[in-house]
Amino acid sequence: MPPLLLDDEEAIAIAVGLRTAAGASVAGIEETAVRALVKLEQVLPAHLRRRVGALGSATFTLPVAGPTVDPQHLAVIATACRDSECIRFGYRSRDRTDSRREVEPHSLVNHGRRWYLVAWDRHRYDWRTFRIDRLAKPASTGVRFIPRKPSAKDAAAYLEQSITRAPNRFEALVTLHAAANEITSRVPAHWGAIEPIDAHTCKYRTGDDDLRWLAWRIAMLDVDFEVHGPPELIEHLRALASRLMRAAD
Repeated sequence: MPPLLLDDEEAIAIAVGLRTAAGASVAGIEETAVRALVKLEQVLPAHLRRRVGALGSATFTLPVAGPTVDPQHLAVIATACRDSECIRFGYRSRDRTDSRREVEPHSLVNHGRRWYLVAWDRHRYDWRTFRIDRLAKPASTGVRFIPRKPSAKDAAAYLEQSITRAPNRFEALVTLHAAANEITSRVPAHWGAIEPIDAHTCKYRTGDDDLRWLAWRIAMLDVDFEVHGPPELIEHLRALASRLMRAAD
């Protein structure tokens, strides 16, 4: 690669990015990021090397939990997004149904520790979001397309709407004994909808495929609440309460 001319802020930004990538959710990128960081530090001026070294000694990254994505998949999809070229891939949905997809890729979106593809599905004639860790063998078809615009203002907004509106195996309705604005400030938008009842209570509608996580999500709000459904959640909370009481005793 040809030499790059970077100012101090750009060099530090790259160093921070490489350190962050060393703990990212992309499979195999950790070692590559560390090697690149070592090369960068070797050519930094002394005063910048000390600043980057201080940053490294004071910064820790928690290990990634959950599935990771293949960096080659990201590269193939990003190239197709740039070139407006259709791709095919195998996909496994969250109910473990396998299918083959042909899409017009629009954007890659990183949401927390998950990577998503926002694309127009050519056989379902609609926008779809796909988790990259559930993709298999993405490949270009050689077919070009005229880019479309998602129904939301951008791909990130569309992904947020898609996650929020996606049907869940379990849908809960809960009354929380706290002001709506207090809960809204503590709950991510994709965790559900908050509706005020009065100055001291609100309705919370939330859902998930995992009943255990749904129970803990509600309990972690750290306020009194009543669950109106589903029955499976109520039974799970009773079992959880008994387990916690035994531990406390």
